[in-house]
Amino acid sequence: MKKLNKAETLVALAGCVLILYLLFLKPFSGVADNGDFKRMMETVGLNYYDNTESYADRFFSYSHSRFSYENLFKGFYPSSQILVVLVPRLLAGLVHGSYFDIRLVACVYAMLLLWATWLLVKLGARGSYITGLLLGAGLLFVFYDIGYLAYFNSLFGEPVSMVFMLLTFALGLRLAGSERPPAGGLKLFFIAVLFLVCSKIQNAPVGLAFALIFLRLRTLNGTGNWRKLALRFAVATALVSVALYVAAPKELRHINLYQTVFFGILNGSPDVRGDLRDLGLPERLEVLAGTNYFQGDTAIKQDDPSLTTDFYNLVSHKDVLFFYLGHPSRLVENMKYAAKNSMSIRPYYLGSYEKSMGKPERAIDYTYSTWSQFKKNHLPHTLGFLVLFYLVYYAIVLAHYFRSRGRQARIAGEMMMLLGLIGLFSFLVPILGDGRADIGKHLFLFNVCFDMMAVAMFGWAVHKLVMLLKPVLAANR
Repeated sequence: MKKLNKAETLVALAGCVLILYLLFLKPFSGVADNGDFKRMMETVGLNYYDNTESYADRFFSYSHSRFSYENLFKGFYPSSQILVVLVPRLLAGLVHGSYFDIRLVACVYAMLLLWATWLLVKLGARGSYITGLLLGAGLLFVFYDIGYLAYFNSLFGEPVSMVFMLLTFALGLRLAGSERPPAGGLKLFFIAVLFLVCSKIQNAPVGLAFALIFLRLRTLNGTGNWRKLALRFAVATALVSVALYVAAPKELRHINLYQTVFFGILNGSPDVRGDLRDLGLPERLEVLAGTNYFQGDTAIKQDDPSLTTDFYNLVSHKDVLFFYLGHPSRLVENMKYAAKNSMSIRPYYLGSYEKSMGKPERAIDYTYSTWSQFKKNHLPHTLGFLVLFYLVYYAIVLAHYFRSRGRQARIAGEMMMLLGLIGLFSFLVPILGDGRADIGKHLFLFNVCFDMMAVAMFGWAVHKLVMLLKPVLAANR
């Protein structure tokens, strides 16, 4: 009975009830395909269930719970999402041959989310039982919002980033808070980091920061061959990050470069020709300013051979970075644009329901969406607000960091600083790597980091309040 009364157990049970209702008991809710599903479907051997449905029904308007089986690896998209989807797909193929139910993938995500929640609440409960419970309530309110959970019933890569961000920091903070951290815990942390880093190509550079965390963890007095393991994991994480970026499909790099330059830098530029000269590109490309890669009416087709020599072979993301360093006002302008689109957890242009449910096209499920709707409708969508939010967060983290004396507390503080840096990185990467194209959806990991920072500050405030009231409550007993 005592185990059932623990804060982490109660919160995990409440999370389980929420997941069961939102994803499995109520009418199906997911996220409609915008064309991104195909990469994963070709890799894990899935296809659209209804071959006769129209383009409008298949994309954007309605979500899908059923997929048909296909041969494995007709294509290949490098992502840790493959393992998350492939395992339930193979098991389902053995016992349920008529179709694949996407809710089997949701089960995997759900178990990972519940595990991360249990770990985080257990860490919070070290301060006090009430702190653990209220921190858990914050996690349930924010990360069990339908805006996040609906992604579980889809083939998007976003839920991989979300659950492994939470799990990575839960496992890492647990190691940092242990007197003698176990080598097994370090291995779990390494696996979680790899899943996070490899979930999307744009997450690859994050691995370099985690490589430094492994070097810091190496200084702790862990069990077994702790120091050797930590060093190996640091090197492996850095190598995987570099390899993932280098192995990115050529077509994907071309898409990102096109979007970054023509739909980012040149989109609304006051001097298109001047920008092209600064990028080392021919002025004839000015006719593509403001266009995106998937547009069908461009003056020069996106796959025109001339673009290979005049654009794709001449520019890189390094050139884009140096352009923005030389034109900081243009970077700030695009950051302001990103900030306007930074508070939406989910893409509201993608429907939640299946067509058979009789809902209007692109209808959205708002069940248990208080947090996502509050962010979208009430939080300021400005760069100034984000700067203020970051200043408050880092003021709290740095104050604790410099007051900390022990190495473990310092490493925990460094991890919390890293959380903010990943958020900043996730805010800038869509600008530098994809221009303004679908920027709200591309800011998903930024939203996860923002929400983790918000919940962390809430947990800190609760803990401070409990510590203040503790003597008063004790005196009144």
